[in-house]
Amino acid sequence: MSKNNLFAHLSVLTANLIYGANYSIAKKVMPEYIQPFGFIFIRVLFTALLFFIISIFVKEKKVDREDFPRLFFCALFGVAINQLLFFKGLDLTNPINASLMMTTNPIMVLIAAGILIREKITVRKITGIIVGITGACLLLLWGKSFSWSQASVMGDSLVLINSLSFGVFLIMVKPLMQKYHTLTVMKWVFLFGSILVFPFGYTEFKLIEWATFDTSIWWSVAYVVIATTSLAYMLNTFALKNLSPSSVSIYIYLQPLFATFFAILLGQDHLRAIHVFSAVLIFAGVYLVTSTSLKEIKGRFLSTKKS
Repeated sequence: MSKNNLFAHLSVLTANLIYGANYSIAKKVMPEYIQPFGFIFIRVLFTALLFFIISIFVKEKKVDREDFPRLFFCALFGVAINQLLFFKGLDLTNPINASLMMTTNPIMVLIAAGILIREKITVRKITGIIVGITGACLLLLWGKSFSWSQASVMGDSLVLINSLSFGVFLIMVKPLMQKYHTLTVMKWVFLFGSILVFPFGYTEFKLIEWATFDTSIWWSVAYVVIATTSLAYMLNTFALKNLSPSSVSIYIYLQPLFATFFAILLGQDHLRAIHVFSAVLIFAGVYLVTSTSLKEIKGRFLSTKKS
């Protein structure tokens, strides 16, 4: 593995470590303190401002005019639809259901990448996704319940659409990451994103009663805004410079594993055999999707030798 690839894997690994804690932390704030769309408004606007301020101190390549439509659609799928539907869905359902819906993301990315950018759909990748999703579902459902109600079905559906939307974003943003600095892409995506979410989030933003926040709620808001939004988006998109969309998406199966790890660390759960078995399946799935097969290595070697 090259140094760039190693950094890419570490980036997406860290992003999913952040996401692993987000389900419960965000749920702590919504809807009692901040309504879902109001929360999105804060996240997107703050991140856009942050990226533009940081970009002042970074030397960037000027964005070509023909790339702005792609940046806009990246904002539509990766910020507006993705975040609005996820937080609204999470407000209507529970963290277990939401986590299960998000396990569909690698499947959707693999199919969409095969159609849109002709990414090769191999038996190895399909096997990796099946193994990974088995481990994730075992971890999420063992000793717990996947609840159904009219509200949760609507919430689950919104999270499912969000999963598809984020998959489209990963595919659309990939060419931009090959061309521009990560910060350049992110600042424009979040600028367009803040414009798109304004009509939905500003009304709920005005209803926030800031005086009711205690210290724990402020820390929860800071985590969601700074870590889950600004940092995690940067890490995921940076990883796309060297990894395929399907490789980045497969890491989502580590989120329930990280969530369980934190629960054990905090004494809220204890280590069981099912945790170890699920972890083995998840890591095996990630390895199968992200690693290069011997056949591919041989093909690259022969191609290089001929040239």
